Amino acid sequence: MAAETFREPLSRERVLAAAVALVDAEGLQALTMRRLATLLGVEAMSLYYHVRGKDALIDGVVDSVVGEIEAAVAGVDTSGNETDWRGRLRRRFLAARHVMLRHPWAPGLLSSRRSVPVGVYVYYDGILATLVSAGFSYRLAHRALHAFGSLPLGFAQEVFSPAPAAGGDDASEADAAEAEFAAMAEALPHLTAMMETEIHDADDPTLGWCDSQVEFEFTLDLLLNGLERLRASPGDSD
Repeated sequence: MAAETFREPLSRERVLAAAVALVDAEGLQALTMRRLATLLGVEAMSLYYHVRGKDALIDGVVDSVVGEIEAAVAGVDTSGNETDWRGRLRRRFLAARHVMLRHPWAPGLLSSRRSVPVGVYVYYDGILATLVSAGFSYRLAHRALHAFGSLPLGFAQEVFSPAPAAGGDDASEADAAEAEFAAMAEALPHLTAMMETEIHDADDPTLGWCDSQVEFEFTLDLLLNGLERLRASPGDSD
């Protein structure tokens, strides 16, 4: 009798892990139920037991990335001085950034969804807990969350255009933006000069043409230090 070939049972976790890997390799446009089923070695209809359809699949992909952020943050060493709230948040945000750098399509996709994944609320609740335990009022902590924007999730929103959601080529995006501003150099001399000075190489760890690691950390530290000043002077937060 021929030996039976073992096949790993299909599960929601396995489906979503394969979907994330596919988007990493080929971009969001490659993610279809049929293609995913082929990669998993099953019939497309089998996927519907685990995800209701393409939209639910994409929501699941977003949930998976958020889950990676939660796991990365949980693995950050917070055994140091518990009063060092800036260091704790800085480590959290940079841990999230490592996840986003693995999935450069994720910022655009996360921003495009109609609903906020539950994991995001849990993650931000942890940020609030850190701020409140450090002496921030809920009012000032609320303002801090607005100031942080998307930094807690590991990326910064683009100033002039959104980051591509489908695994676009960062270098080609940068070239297109540079060409567009160059065509308006006379009317926009300062923006053109900034573009020429600040445009990054293709191998720079970017999430969008103008979001380098240095700029991310500069903005983060600027906000953390400013918030510390306000925390130390409660009257300024009213």
